Amino acid sequence: MIPKELSKKIRYIQIYTSKKVNDVLAGEYQSAFKGAGMEFDEVREYQPGDEVRSIDWNVTARQGHPFVKRFHEERELTVMFLVDLSASGQFGTAGQLKNDLAAELCALLSFSAVKSNDKVGLILFTDRIERFIPPAKSVSHALRIIREVLGFRPTGAQTDIAGALDFLGRVIRKRCVVFLVSDFQGEGFVKPMRVLSRKHDVIAVSVSDPRELHLPDVGLLELEDAETGEIVLVDTGSRAVRANYDRMGEQQRSHLANTFRTMDVDQIELLTGDDYAKKLVHFFRRREKRS
Repeated sequence: MIPKELSKKIRYIQIYTSKKVNDVLAGEYQSAFKGAGMEFDEVREYQPGDEVRSIDWNVTARQGHPFVKRFHEERELTVMFLVDLSASGQFGTAGQLKNDLAAELCALLSFSAVKSNDKVGLILFTDRIERFIPPAKSVSHALRIIREVLGFRPTGAQTDIAGALDFLGRVIRKRCVVFLVSDFQGEGFVKPMRVLSRKHDVIAVSVSDPRELHLPDVGLLELEDAETGEIVLVDTGSRAVRANYDRMGEQQRSHLANTFRTMDVDQIELLTGDDYAKKLVHFFRRREKRS
């Protein structure tokens, strides 16, 4: 039995993201992600305007007049969501938690995929693999993915991105599109991500909160690391402390972006409170132009 509050949240996300898919993302998703290749369709008689290179010379020789091969794009894709549910995701100061933003993003992409007749699957992880849902089609399957991201209660608190990437590489053999959704507060993921991106189309979705990048002046503030439990007291009234905090946040953001760039892995940067649909449209159009 799904708790009433969770059911209401899922229903809200379903209505909100479905509308976004129809109003904003129509066609953008399909344009950004091409199919697995070209698949043979039929042989038919040559017609004026057909490409000479498409002539099937074997059939032409047997029939005594030209025939051409016809192909169509093998459109169906597999989309995997690799979602970090470590304790640091339970933070948010802009009207939503980082994990809630991750759920809405997965919903939007899931409904886009289902609308395009693509399969979607899910791996939830912390410092261990928490849940694996194999790829499948249908709206009900997309709703299950949303329900799991929103309602799952992980047993781990810390982050092992490398372990999650290795697991995906073992269980998904066919090339797929991978959305890795995390705040990337773990380390040691560069090598396994580089390896995985050679076979799969890996997209890093970095989720942050404005307060992780900028510290307001609110006097003495007690900060706790959600994953390690470490507590520090910070004097936000000090201009030097705030400037140093902001500088460290910007350095981390720049380092992460540069890391993905050197691996040739696409990145989508999101903040809680963002118009993530707009960010996705921009990302899809950028990919389409590049391809």
